Amino acid sequence: MRLAIRHSTTYRFDEPVVHALQRLRLTPKETQGQEILDWQMEYDHAALELEYEDQHHNHVTLVSVEPGTTEVTITCRGTVDTHDNAGVIGRHAGHLPLWSFLTQTKLTRPGPRLRALFRGVEEDPADRLTYLHALSRAIHDLVRYETGKTGVQTTAEEAVEAGYGVCQDHAHIFISAARAAGIPARYVSGYLMMNDRIDQEATHAWAEAHVEGLGWVGFDISNGISPDPRYVRVATGCDYNDAAPITGISVGSATEYLHVDVAVEQQQVEQ
Repeated sequence: MRLAIRHSTTYRFDEPVVHALQRLRLTPKETQGQEILDWQMEYDHAALELEYEDQHHNHVTLVSVEPGTTEVTITCRGTVDTHDNAGVIGRHAGHLPLWSFLTQTKLTRPGPRLRALFRGVEEDPADRLTYLHALSRAIHDLVRYETGKTGVQTTAEEAVEAGYGVCQDHAHIFISAARAAGIPARYVSGYLMMNDRIDQEATHAWAEAHVEGLGWVGFDISNGISPDPRYVRVATGCDYNDAAPITGISVGSATEYLHVDVAVEQQQVEQ
């Protein structure tokens, strides 16, 4: 499937910026089942400083904000070819060993509510894939999808206790449970082509777990499926903080407004 993507982020500061740097993880990965045909990034009131690959094989772009500005817009456009591998990414790659994805983080660390969820899903050590699908369904049933009530620093335990959350919360809960069962798991940020619309208000998030004999396998808990050709992987990490689309620091101001526009649509491929 060929997907055309446009992603625009605008943020305003309450005071003119003295100094600010923004770390962008907005360039899709070149991975199994996904090829980047073209990708461009434009910056309004910001300038490219450097590009590098981080420990998760994420392409990172560092930009500086023009001193004195109060608004920055970052726009990405590109085309990606995707293929249907039933959510299987395959062998582990990257600069981190596989065992590092067994360590809980502040966002995934389980408490009593999460542990109760773990106990409610039957585990068969000989069939980890079936267990992971059952876990995904249990989270989907227990934590309803509801926007506007959780934030990027809401923990998995807090989302389970509240009983609601969004895709990043579902991913963190799944990652926490998989790691507790001794299964390496990681967070994925990216794009999803919706069936009912082109324009969206946010990027998407899901999780991947490492299954013996298959490698990394994706699970979109919010939609109850494994990723298909409508999904584009952009960044991965131990949790949201490692894969966040934009993070940064500023001196002399604070961000008071953030607006995101995302558009993902299928393009016809000429034969």
